[in-house]
Amino acid sequence: MYSGFALTLLKWFEEYGRELPWRDTRDPYAIWLSEIILQQTRVQQGWAYWERFMQRWPTVDQLAAASEDDVLRLWQGLGYYSRARNLHTAARQIVQMGAFPRTFDQLRQLKGVGDYTAAAIASMAFDQPTAVVDGNVYRVLARHFGIHTPINSHEGKEEFALLAQQLLPEDEAATYNQAIMDFGAIQCTPHSPKCIVCPLQESCLALRSGMVEQLPVKLQKVNVKERRLVYIYIRCNGQTAIRRRGEGDIWQGLWEPVLVEEGESVTHFVQTMFQDTSSMPSLKLLKSGFRHVLTHRILYCDFYLLQSETKPVLPNGYRWIDESELDKYALPRMVELLLQALC
Repeated sequence: MYSGFALTLLKWFEEYGRELPWRDTRDPYAIWLSEIILQQTRVQQGWAYWERFMQRWPTVDQLAAASEDDVLRLWQGLGYYSRARNLHTAARQIVQMGAFPRTFDQLRQLKGVGDYTAAAIASMAFDQPTAVVDGNVYRVLARHFGIHTPINSHEGKEEFALLAQQLLPEDEAATYNQAIMDFGAIQCTPHSPKCIVCPLQESCLALRSGMVEQLPVKLQKVNVKERRLVYIYIRCNGQTAIRRRGEGDIWQGLWEPVLVEEGESVTHFVQTMFQDTSSMPSLKLLKSGFRHVLTHRILYCDFYLLQSETKPVLPNGYRWIDESELDKYALPRMVELLLQALC
């Protein structure tokens, strides 16, 4: 017997649920791909990327066989590039397993797959009775049941996971999981939820107590830092210099123009690349203090153009490429925006 809460959501979903292409299949690859793309990404933006990935690599074997550069390049513009690297690594894990994992515990072993993603794939592809708990689910449950436990605390995660599993109708797990997520995305939204026309208004404790805007509760832990970068775009006879960013920093695995080391004078940095400083070309400042916001930090960047007839000595790690080939390399979004200033 379904709870009244679950039954109401299923009826609502039948009328108002979103029609999304990855819901028309039981292919675990297509479902997994959609879940990874939609982490930190709006559906409308992620939809186009999902279609491009499915067209380029229709199977997990084909994705696994692709190069990391190709995967990052197709991901370009979505941000949070660790998702793309994890996606590629997990594809190779699946190929090594010999088949797509079917259970929650097996799916959890894949790189980049957490509890929510594992539950989503297990229920939607394999009819496993596993409840999803994402931001939408936290919000719907916190408001309806009047839960004030912070959703990003250890206690909160356990409490909401247990409640979500208790409410799950096991024989309609996939439909119910999609229903509660859509309900949070369309009806019980973070701001200005549609409480007046909500089918759960009579039983919603947050609405009764005037606490809709205060729930769910989340502990504030984000510490936003500022960082300054200086890039030099070298243009030399149709070529430019780039390098791949290493591990342990933002934009791992993406490519960037010449970066002046923090604290070093731009003029001195350029002088070290030319043996004959008397003929050193001049720098042109194209962007000053360009502001770019990431999740936990704000970047400010100065962007220079250096045009030279002779190739300077590049710092370690950089390579020369034809400027016409630059669009074949996956670049951070900020670098893409800076390159628009080039003549």
